[in-house]
Amino acid sequence: MKHHIFSLLLLTVCLPLFAQEYVGENCTSIMVGRQASTDGSVITSHTCDGRYRTWVQVEPAQDHAPGTLHQVLRGTMHTASRKDTTGIRLMGEIPEAAHTYAYLNTAYPCLNEKQLAIGETTFVGPDTLVNKAGWFTIEELERIALQRCDNARDAIRLMGSLAQQYGYGDTGECLTVADKNEVWQFEIVGVGKNKIGAAWAARRIPDDHVAVSANIPRIGKINRKDKDMMASSNVEQVALENGLWDGKGDFVFWKAFNASYAKGRNFSDREFFILNYFAPSLGLSYDMDELPFSVKPEKKVDIREVMALYRETYEGTDFDMTRNIRLARPATEQHPADTVVSPVANPWLTTTLRNTLNTIAPGTVEFRRTVAVAWCAYSHVTQLRSWLPDSVGGVCYLSVDNPGQSPRIPVFSGTTRLPENFETCGQKQYVPDSFLWQFRRANKLATLSWQATKEEFNAEILRLENLALDGLPTADATTSTLNAYTEYIYNEGVRSWKLLEDKYWVRFGNGF
Repeated sequence: MKHHIFSLLLLTVCLPLFAQEYVGENCTSIMVGRQASTDGSVITSHTCDGRYRTWVQVEPAQDHAPGTLHQVLRGTMHTASRKDTTGIRLMGEIPEAAHTYAYLNTAYPCLNEKQLAIGETTFVGPDTLVNKAGWFTIEELERIALQRCDNARDAIRLMGSLAQQYGYGDTGECLTVADKNEVWQFEIVGVGKNKIGAAWAARRIPDDHVAVSANIPRIGKINRKDKDMMASSNVEQVALENGLWDGKGDFVFWKAFNASYAKGRNFSDREFFILNYFAPSLGLSYDMDELPFSVKPEKKVDIREVMALYRETYEGTDFDMTRNIRLARPATEQHPADTVVSPVANPWLTTTLRNTLNTIAPGTVEFRRTVAVAWCAYSHVTQLRSWLPDSVGGVCYLSVDNPGQSPRIPVFSGTTRLPENFETCGQKQYVPDSFLWQFRRANKLATLSWQATKEEFNAEILRLENLALDGLPTADATTSTLNAYTEYIYNEGVRSWKLLEDKYWVRFGNGF
């Protein structure tokens, strides 16, 4: 009964915060080459922005007898637990590999025991290319690549060939595929209504560069002679047959399959902000038609910087959505009369509240799609380190709910067991002890007066981040050590967020 009453109170206070629009811009992936990072690691990442499932499980490595078949499924993105089969369809079966690797089973599977990691963003593409009869969705391509491959190039070739053979049944997608030596951007579309196949291209991020994918195809001119580019043989023909290219001049992948942005360019707020952050001297302009595919950062990139970018809401820039939400401040001996940002101003206002403010005073809030969004299900920043054994070298820093508010829990390539609370999703119902709700409660409460809570919140995020990074297990770590470290950081995060939650219930309950 206690939990039931508590959930009703929480939903009464916080439900409006969930009503944010998605505006067709879900997911962001930042990539860092090994010569661009401070320690020589390769980085890929992902925000799963939307109401996708938040349960997580480590799927063990397995040996399979000859003749075993692999089931290609659809509908795994919104299940309540590993055992939930609601909405799942069997699309077909293909021969199974003799041995499959262990992997981290997130909604979009993201890391395996061999330090192969994948991030994802959706760019949709022309709907005329989508054929739902195709067997493979993007998450199933990720799953089979992590089960069967130990490097990025083989993963790309496998995913491309399977989608071409059995059909790609999803919208336009980008995967950021990394191993301990390199990171690639892989973009794929269907070939047309009622047609089985796929068209795809992949481009390697230079070792000394960084790149970003945020819901727009960004691969440019196709050059199959370039050892750092791959593409299906049919990609130009698919564009021609569907009226997406006139056959004249160079074929540019992003121009042909960029259906989501009427301005016809290969970037939006997030690509511009992130690339400009890493290479400000390039003088990138928001008025450009095209930004570089990748840039060389002006200084080496630390894993902490990537995590910080995932908390980004453009505060202090022209894109800051809170700057016009202000209160009058009367004059005192210390300062003249002026205005200050209202305590209730936050970068994750609901559509209804934004519209209300703009009705009262037109132009108060211009919507900008921030990197951190309130509708995020989970996110990860994954680091791959070639100088360490695979088991400890791959680290997925996993977070649930808004990445601007939640701490990150390290999960290793060699992790075999996760805390029990990771097993249940909390998207469709209030599950008090689920991984998601153990952090979401405090997050939503803090947002009610974000200007008053953000300093404390950010300090706690950084404390947990430093705790996780500064004590990482060394090369000789055993499996039990890795499992215990994940649980230790997780438990410390849960303890801290429960204290914040209790504090905010008292504060807001007293009318602060």
